[in-house]
Amino acid sequence: MKIGVCLKQVPAQDAALRVDWDRGWVREVDTAFEANEPDTYALEEALRLKDTKGAEVVAISVGPERCAYLLKDALAKGADSAVHVLDQEAHQRDPMELAEAIAAALRGESFDLLLAGSQSADCGYGQTGIIVAALLGMPHASMAVQLELDQNHLLLVRELESGWSQRIEIRLPCVVTMQSGINRPRYATIKGIMSAKRKPIRTLAWSELPVSSTEGSQRVRKIVFPKRSQETEFLDGTPGELAQRLSDILKQASGGPPV
Repeated sequence: MKIGVCLKQVPAQDAALRVDWDRGWVREVDTAFEANEPDTYALEEALRLKDTKGAEVVAISVGPERCAYLLKDALAKGADSAVHVLDQEAHQRDPMELAEAIAAALRGESFDLLLAGSQSADCGYGQTGIIVAALLGMPHASMAVQLELDQNHLLLVRELESGWSQRIEIRLPCVVTMQSGINRPRYATIKGIMSAKRKPIRTLAWSELPVSSTEGSQRVRKIVFPKRSQETEFLDGTPGELAQRLSDILKQASGGPPV
């Protein structure tokens, strides 16, 4: 069994972010990066299948040189090999472009299962893994919170809205995006760190891949920090007038038009 895991490197949750106005992105030289949290659960689920089913695990990432540390950490935790699509402008790629690059890098590898996080902590599109499935012609399931392998099928529990869940069965090969909290991700051991040095990382340049979306369908034009302000307003009037004014304030705060 061969399992691929898509990993993304994102700004650390506790990083003090500064904007690079020319690039429309954070100033990377001042920013610490870490593995996208949902992706770490996908990696752990793949490694558990390796432990129980003897699977081969391949980690995949698109990004600049610093993503090599992300892949080396995955190898240290137990992945067998890695694929790095080297791209300095990965922060500007939309989900379609990223999915096309991942699909092109993996096409012909005969994966039985592709796992990814449900969404990224920086952009949060939640689309890349699903588009990869479409491009590779594989069935997919999203927001999985429980996964069990039964011969050539996966038995899944998907998280839905309002506390509901859905149990489904999906045939391999397939793509599954994982929700955070499905397991407890492991740490790399000293033995794993030493063995990672002998594991291969296949590096592909973005320009080597047949990615058709050279412009992409969407772009981040500008990044700004929300303005922090404090204001106290005393409301007066009849109960109906107070309710209407409070409704307008809440709608404006959420970005909607007043009524």
